Amino acid sequence: MIHVIGGGLAGSEAAWQAAEAGVDVVLHEMRPVRPTAVHQTDGLAELVCSNSFRADKIDNAVGLIKEEMRRLGSIVMRSADAARVPAGAALAVDRHVFSQAVTSAVQAHPRIRISREEIAAVPGTEWSPVIIATGPLTSHALSQSIQQMVGDEHLAFYDAISPIVLAESIDMSKVFRASRWGRNVWSPEPGAGLEQSDEGDYLNCPMTKDEYDAFYAALVSAESATVHDFDNTKFFEGCLPIEVMAHRGEGTLRFGPMKPVGLKDPRTGKLPYAAVQLRQDTLAADHFSLVGFQTQIKWGDQARVLRMIPGLENAEFVRYGMVHRNTYICGPKVLLPTWQTKHRADLLFAGQVSGVEGYVESAASGLIAGRTAAAIAKGEPPQAPPRTTAIGSLAHYVSHADPKSYQPTNITHGIMPPLDQPPRDKMKKKMLIAERALAALEAWSCATI
Repeated sequence: MIHVIGGGLAGSEAAWQAAEAGVDVVLHEMRPVRPTAVHQTDGLAELVCSNSFRADKIDNAVGLIKEEMRRLGSIVMRSADAARVPAGAALAVDRHVFSQAVTSAVQAHPRIRISREEIAAVPGTEWSPVIIATGPLTSHALSQSIQQMVGDEHLAFYDAISPIVLAESIDMSKVFRASRWGRNVWSPEPGAGLEQSDEGDYLNCPMTKDEYDAFYAALVSAESATVHDFDNTKFFEGCLPIEVMAHRGEGTLRFGPMKPVGLKDPRTGKLPYAAVQLRQDTLAADHFSLVGFQTQIKWGDQARVLRMIPGLENAEFVRYGMVHRNTYICGPKVLLPTWQTKHRADLLFAGQVSGVEGYVESAASGLIAGRTAAAIAKGEPPQAPPRTTAIGSLAHYVSHADPKSYQPTNITHGIMPPLDQPPRDKMKKKMLIAERALAALEAWSCATI
């Protein structure tokens, strides 16, 4: 029997993969017995930050790893595809439908039992094998136990989540619907009430220079919520709070989440000076999240500043942005490419606590950890995925990066091995990398069945 601690993306995926491999699993989830500061339900795989799984084409590294996961029978990808909402060339989901899909599938699996309890310490060999997939919000007690086990390789950083507004409170006369460069690849089912996505999958709030200057001034002077040990706070570069970016320079936002490039306002025929994008957050299109607007500003100031955005003057906030603590280990010192720990082969880590960043990457690590644990339980040798696959490159990075400067990473082409004879055309090169990866994945999955 396998024990999986944590019912997030990684834990749910790990439990599913192990059960599908024919091994009984106990999935331990502490909610609702012990809630967290940011979770709102007791559902498995609840998304607490963005509702986006990012790019979904295989010429992009994260699109490629998603396709690899689909081919490996990922329950997370199956549920995400079923809960899809318009998001241009990205995969975004209705977070409630997604969590319900994962929860229902895992609960219904005959080989999985869900135990609602907090595991306060790293289990001994009485649980073997065991996967720790407690995510960025690992409980204080278990976090201390992990720290005792790995020593000073136990690290932490802070993450921030974006606000969500009620759709009916958006002034539609001031916004326009469009995807950047007109990239609309998601098609709603007939009758789904989302046919307007043909015009674009995002709502865009355009700003003039004067509006942007006033917004910027208010943003940099807004009062931030107090973060414990703030002087030593480390934010993940791929998810910086909007005000942290703003303090780096007046033009930073216009080259970041507020860049107007590719967003021509159909009413003027011109690009706005800056633009804030709103992404649909539910299938019913009644909630929209502010893209790239993760923040740690106090809620009072947050409402005041964000209502300076054209179209959001009377916005009702379903959820304010907030900061939460992410806990992770230094993978290169602790882990093997199979997500096993170096000092104990039957103990595995997966998800953000293992030192990856992102929904997809967390689920991908859980996928391999679940398969590894199943192999151990059946007395078979674990097999790491090929280095030339996206999922294998992620495992290689986590276990082989320089520990002195280690920081959690998303999957990128930069951590995948280059082609032997790469063509000059960038798109062709990316497609060849994808073809190589999918061929290697097929050979590996056939050999490990």
